[in-house]
Formats: sequence, structure tokens, C-alpha cells
Amino acid sequence: MKQMKLLFSVFFSFVFLTCFGQLQPLTGQGVTLNTQSGDIHGKLLLPPGMKSFPVVLLIAGSGPTDMDGNSAVGQMTNNSLRYLAEDLAKQGIASLRFDKRGIASSASAGKREADLRFEDYVNDVKGWIDYLKKDSRFTGITVIGHSEGSLIGMLACRNNPKVKAFVSLAGAGRPAYEIIEKQLSSQPESVRNIVAAINDSLRQGKLVANVPFGMEALFRQSVQPYMISWYKYNPQQIIKELTIPSLIVQGKTDIQVLVEDAELLKKASPSAKLLLIEKMNHVLKDCDTTDPQKQMAVYTNPSLPVNAVLLSSLGTFIKEQK
Repeated sequence: MKQMKLLFSVFFSFVFLTCFGQLQPLTGQGVTLNTQSGDIHGKLLLPPGMKSFPVVLLIAGSGPTDMDGNSAVGQMTNNSLRYLAEDLAKQGIASLRFDKRGIASSASAGKREADLRFEDYVNDVKGWIDYLKKDSRFTGITVIGHSEGSLIGMLACRNNPKVKAFVSLAGAGRPAYEIIEKQLSSQPESVRNIVAAINDSLRQGKLVANVPFGMEALFRQSVQPYMISWYKYNPQQIIKELTIPSLIVQGKTDIQVLVEDAELLKKASPSAKLLLIEKMNHVLKDCDTTDPQKQMAVYTNPSLPVNAVLLSSLGTFIKEQK
């Protein structure tokens, strides 16, 4: 009887420890990238119970978007990038996500608007890639850029032997000036002509001194140097130059970036894989309509999960890279 009790006790302890290990909450480790203009802070999330694994570097999109995918504008809390990182960890894939310079925990690394350049973001990503490459636990680095982060990621991966694969996640397929002009296509012809003229000047590297009233928010003097640096890059040309496996992912109910953009990237890089996901919107969640009000309800609902097809497809693609 005593032997039976001892055996049961050992068995129970084993089961408890096994289940406890499976139920352990995923906790991120704070990490810091030191740059000349300040520290950029991120979070490293590791798969529990593993000694080596692939790692993903997640790049957030445009504006004041933090490492979790949340924007300070309109209090748009959706936790999309956080949920993506957590699911990858459950699939045995580590991740590093970070607050961009000037945002949230990396606010102190922000530059004056007039001094900021698109290349600053690219160099930060290159710094994170170097950081990850030094860790012997990681078997390979995949860069995933969301929205504007797609172009930033492409540029950081170009001619970079430290990266094994790249994923464009809801990334634009056209240069920024084309996107702006497309967004303003419903405006009167006089407005469209002014915007086109300003863009032409910025594309040539020339500042525009006198911006018409009503357009200062978009083309203010302090932001023009950044726009000049941004306008230089055509995503179609950059993805064409990548020599690593690439995956282009686009949701069919995304109202910010269109399926057309993904198709342009695919046309420029025929060897890249293209994944179009039904009912997935720009924040990577299910939404069966393009109605702006219903979309906004998804953008601001952190309880909704990230699209399941996206999660499984990313896991498969990342693990294929040996």
C-alpha cells in the first residue's frame, strides 16, 4: 500500500509539473537597443521549455503605434502585435517587438521632427537584427514588418546575410507619394494639382516654402525633410532586390492597404509567396465588412483575437526557413 501511495504521489507530481509548465503565462523580457540619440526599448518573448528556436523581429506600423500594435491616436487599443507574438511563442517561435523611437517607452530616443529621417527607423531595425544575431539560442531571424513597417523591414533586410526570411504584413505596394495622392483622389482637381506639385518638388529633394492654407498639417515645413527621405523608396523595387524567402500577406477587408498593393509586390517579386486572407482587416483581426464604423469597432476592441489563418501560416513559413 505504501508503495502504491508513493507511486501515485510521484505520478501526480509529474502530471502537475507537466501541466504547470504548459499553463505558465508567457512573460516578456525587457531588452534595450542603445543608439546615439537614445535608448529604444523592446520585449523579447521566448517559447517556454525550449533551448533553441527561430526568432521573429516585429516592426510596428506608421504613426504613434507601440510594440503591441496600439495607437495613441483615437485610443486604438487592439493588442494585435502582442497577440501575434504570444501565439508564435506557443508555436515554438521567439519574437522581439519594440516601441519605435519617440513612441511610448522609447519616447526619449525621439528626434525633433525636422531632424527625423526614414533611414533612422531602418537603422534601428538593423540594430535589432545585429542584437538578435549575437544570441546563440536563435536558429534564424525572420523580419515581419506591418504596414509602414513593411518597407522599413525590406530596407533593413536588403543585402543583409543575418536575416533568413522576410514577411510583408499589410504592407503598401506603392511609394508614399502615390498613396497620399490616391487618398486625396476624391478632392477637387485644384487640390489634387497642388498636392501633386508639392509631391513633385519633394521627390526632387526640394523643400516647399509656401504651403497653401489647409495643407499645413500634411506638408508642414518640419515634416518635409522626412517625406523627402521617405519618397525615395518604391516598395516594388526594394522587394525585387531581396534574395531571401519572402511572404506577402494581405487581408481582404483591409481599408488602409489594399489587395492591389499585395499584388503589386508579388508582381515585382514573383518568387515571393502571396497570401490573401478572407475577412482580415488592417489590425489583423476578423471583420466581414469594409464599413468604417464597424472597422473602428474592431480597431478598438482588444478582446478580439488575431486571425487564425494568419497565425498558422506565419508559423509554417517561419519554421520552413532552416
